[in-house]
Amino acid sequence: MRKFKGPDEIYGSLFELVQSQQLFPDSKTFVDATPRSDAATILTAFTSLDEDSPDEIRSFVCEHFSLPSDDAAAVELTMIPPVRDRIEQLWDVLSRAADQVDPNSSLIELPRPYIVPGGRFREIYYWDSYFTMLGLAESGRLDVIENMVENFAYLIDQIGFIPNGNRTYFCTRSQPPFFVLMVELLAQVRADESIWRKYLPQLQSEYDFWMRGAESVPDAGGASRRVVRVGDGYLNRYWDDSDKPRQESYAEDLEHAATSGRDEREYYRNIRAACESGWDFSTRWLDDTECLESIRTTTILPVDLNALMYRLETRLAACYEACDTGLAELFVDRAAYRKEQLQTLFFDEDAAFFADLDYPGLRPTGVLSLAAAFPLFLEIALPEQAQHVMTKLQGEFLAPGGWLTALRSSGQQWDRPNGWAPLQWVVFEGLCNYGYVADAELGGTRWANNNIETYNRSGKLFEKYDVEHTAAPATGGEYEVQDGFGWTNGVLLKLMNQLNIE
Repeated sequence: MRKFKGPDEIYGSLFELVQSQQLFPDSKTFVDATPRSDAATILTAFTSLDEDSPDEIRSFVCEHFSLPSDDAAAVELTMIPPVRDRIEQLWDVLSRAADQVDPNSSLIELPRPYIVPGGRFREIYYWDSYFTMLGLAESGRLDVIENMVENFAYLIDQIGFIPNGNRTYFCTRSQPPFFVLMVELLAQVRADESIWRKYLPQLQSEYDFWMRGAESVPDAGGASRRVVRVGDGYLNRYWDDSDKPRQESYAEDLEHAATSGRDEREYYRNIRAACESGWDFSTRWLDDTECLESIRTTTILPVDLNALMYRLETRLAACYEACDTGLAELFVDRAAYRKEQLQTLFFDEDAAFFADLDYPGLRPTGVLSLAAAFPLFLEIALPEQAQHVMTKLQGEFLAPGGWLTALRSSGQQWDRPNGWAPLQWVVFEGLCNYGYVADAELGGTRWANNNIETYNRSGKLFEKYDVEHTAAPATGGEYEVQDGFGWTNGVLLKLMNQLNIE
């Protein structure tokens, strides 16, 4: 497997100086910059730099690095085309050609063209891509879907798993394991079941990554990396293999760790694990809704992650049964065990809703969020459980502009009042799976109209939306609201076609 050094390892004190002084409004700018020469030459020049002069440091960086430019999707439109036309334009704007190998860049090359989310997100992102692919399928761009699946298979082969994004500084964590659903989508749009056989090695490698360390956890209650032993089987949690500040948010992490009163390494691990979840950040991971420093992601067993792992186990079982390798029974048993836990432990009887679990107590965390829809989305919930979830979704989560991400407000972007395209699709599809089509269409229509009305006013398709106050911009997060935007475009186009919205 290939090993990558991130900018922090390569540039050492130069990296720390630039990032800690926050020379750029976005901490991601420097780690995405492309060096104009090799690292040794840059570091030699750095020895003569006046480290007390921010202006001189910034000039040095601009001299020795090419800074990333804003994505073309963020340009102001002189005329706003119909939203369908704009989405088709954006597929081209957000497309990237196959990468050339550049050993001086933090970008990990991909062998085929791909779609980026947009804005500051200049690289491919793992779970974003599945929801982008939904729209690409609607646009008939099946070759792009196939290219992206191939790219993810390439990353698994090269690194052993799919990182958060194709940057060297993301190589200590993944994101929610949607690769199995990507392969499923490709097999559907190509009407070719042999695709499952083609990508079976990568599906197994993805599973091995999430289960790594299981053999070292012989007793119930034990944990290693992303694996937790529960009873006679295994469940999963989010994790990160590094306990250092995030390179792309270095100064922010130093600041929060210093005020947290916690062991710094513990704080960094938990903030990074929340990034692996994709929900960065949310009250799902906080002890104190007002305090990011209270983050404790690694002590939570997430319902969405375990639902996705169940789908991966069932697909591996089916693939191995078709291949007659004798491995099917292992995955049948593991899937059955995980399904039982999802239907029992993860269903909060008092709240009548699926919930994350505290570890090691295995009690519901009490934070209600749209993660509860994943057992419906992946057809794990019992019918009566689905009915309870539907009732709460429509009674407490449904807002004028779509479904709320979580019921609590915290100032974090994955909480009230925000809504996000991937979760809107998960809820929509989950409700449809259990026959609640009218309820799904009500929420889906509100979300689509929110997107369209905002677009008609601004000419932008944003990464997230305020669903309570549809005229207001979304709030929270470590950066400005981004325009582009891959998964918004994909889910909106899919819903427009499904709901006959023009």
